[in-house]
Amino acid sequence: MSTPAPAEPVGSAPAPTPAPLRFARFRGWTRGVLVANVVGQIAIIVTGGAVRLTDSGLGCSTWPHCEPGRFTPVLHEATSIHPYVEFGNRLITFVLAAIAIAVLLLVWTDRRRSPEYRVLGFVPLAGVVAQALIGGVVVLLHLHPGWVSLHFGVSAALVWFSAYLLRRHGEGDGAPVRLGAPALTVVGGVLTALMAAVVVLGVLVTGAGPHSGDTEVGYRLALDPYLVTRAHSATVWLFVATLVVLLVLMRRLSRQGTTDAGTVDRAWRAAWLLVVVTLAQALVGYVQYFTGLPEILVGVHMLGAGLLVWATANAVLKLRTRA
Repeated sequence: MSTPAPAEPVGSAPAPTPAPLRFARFRGWTRGVLVANVVGQIAIIVTGGAVRLTDSGLGCSTWPHCEPGRFTPVLHEATSIHPYVEFGNRLITFVLAAIAIAVLLLVWTDRRRSPEYRVLGFVPLAGVVAQALIGGVVVLLHLHPGWVSLHFGVSAALVWFSAYLLRRHGEGDGAPVRLGAPALTVVGGVLTALMAAVVVLGVLVTGAGPHSGDTEVGYRLALDPYLVTRAHSATVWLFVATLVVLLVLMRRLSRQGTTDAGTVDRAWRAAWLLVVVTLAQALVGYVQYFTGLPEILVGVHMLGAGLLVWATANAVLKLRTRA
C-alpha cells in the first residue's frame, strides 16, 4: 500500500511558485520581446540623432533631472522645442529599460536552455544602464565629443548584440557549425570588421561636420571633414566588395548541394537583404553629401546605420548553425 501524503496544516500558506514556472506561461512571448528589443535599440539611434540634428543636446540642462529639481521640462514663454526633443529621447530609455527587464525575465528563467544562453539576458539591461550613465556624462560635460561618439558606438554595439540574442533564441544550444568552407566564415568576419569601421568613421564624419550637435561651433571634432568623408566612403566600398565575395561563395555553396538547402536558402536571403540595406544607405549617403547635408537626410542616414548593423549581424550569424 502507498503511504498517503501528509495533509497540509490548516491555515498554512501555499508554497511559492518558483520563478521559472511563474514565467513559463509567457515563454511564447520571448521572440516578440527580442524583436522589440532590436527595434527599440535602432529607434533610440534615430531619436538620439534628432537630438543632435536639432541642437537639443543641452535642451535639458542637467541629469538625471531635466531642469534643477524637475524631471520634466519647464514650460514658460521662452520655452523652445529643444527640451522636449531631449526629454523625449530620455523617455525612450525607459521604454528600452522595460523591454530589457522583460528580456531578462524570459531568457534567464528559461531553464530548458544552456547557462551560456541564459546569461545573455542580462546584457540588454546592462546596456540600457550604461547608456543612461553615458548620456548623463554627455550632458554634464556639455556635449564632449568623445563621450557623444561613445554614446553612439554603444548604441550600435547594442543593436549588434540584440540581433545576436534574437538569433541565439532561434537556435539550439549545441556547438556552432560553420556553413560551408572556412573561407565563408573568414569573409563573414571581415564583413563584420568593415561594418564596425564604417560606423566608427561615420561617427567621425558627423562630429567633424555641421551637424555635430553644438550651436556654438560648426564641428565638435577637429578633423578635416573632406578627408574623413573620403576614408568613410572608401571603407564602404571595401564593405561592398567583401559583400560581393560573400555572395559568390554562397552561390557556389548552393550549387554544391552538400549542405541543408533550407539553411543555405535562409543565409542567401539574409545576404541579399544586406545588399539592399547597404545600397540604400550608400545612396542616402551620397545624396546628402552632394545636397549640402540636409538634416532630414542625415537623420535617415542614422536610421540606415542602425539597420546596416542589424542586417550585417543577421547575415553573418546565419553563416553557421547549432545542433
